[in-house]
Amino acid sequence: MKEPILTPFIYPHANFIAGVDEVGRGPLCGDVVTAAVILDPTKPIAGLMDSKKLTEKKRDYLFDIIQENALSWSIGRASVAEIDQLNILHATMLAMQRAVNGLTIKADFVLVDGNRSPGFSVPSLAVVKGDSLVPEISAASILAKVTRDREMATLDKCYPQYGLAKHKGYPTKDHLAAIKQYGINEHYRQSFGPVKAMLNMK
Repeated sequence: MKEPILTPFIYPHANFIAGVDEVGRGPLCGDVVTAAVILDPTKPIAGLMDSKKLTEKKRDYLFDIIQENALSWSIGRASVAEIDQLNILHATMLAMQRAVNGLTIKADFVLVDGNRSPGFSVPSLAVVKGDSLVPEISAASILAKVTRDREMATLDKCYPQYGLAKHKGYPTKDHLAAIKQYGINEHYRQSFGPVKAMLNMK
């Protein structure tokens, strides 16, 4: 297991380091959701790691702890319409910018999970597997995932036939079968292959 990056020592001249991550690039429906988090070095949070490696119960617990103890946090998003207009990559970059811009404390350095970073008004660095290595990014991944998962659970109550609470909109076998049977609604990304194929068939 790789050791976490101790960000204050890697970037000693940065007073406020924001970690940024996204959730929802792969699903066929719903917004892509991002989060930005500036942690408080005087209030370390135990158990931060890639949100996908945590149980739902642990994510929910850390979701509240992060919001209570972080110096600042913010949720950003790009809508289904923006995803279809811009493509998922550019929509994700836009959502990341919105998350950072929403922080109540201005970050002076931004660390982004992955291999590319959008343009910010301050220096930034993309960190591959950052959600496992950088505490700020781990915290952002948890906030983004819990937020989007809860939104899918709410959407599931309106459209129970799709099973969104279970697969969160990803193109599982059951989800694709439901789309074939029931069609789509305004929450679906029409630029995505399986959805576009169904529309073309009609």
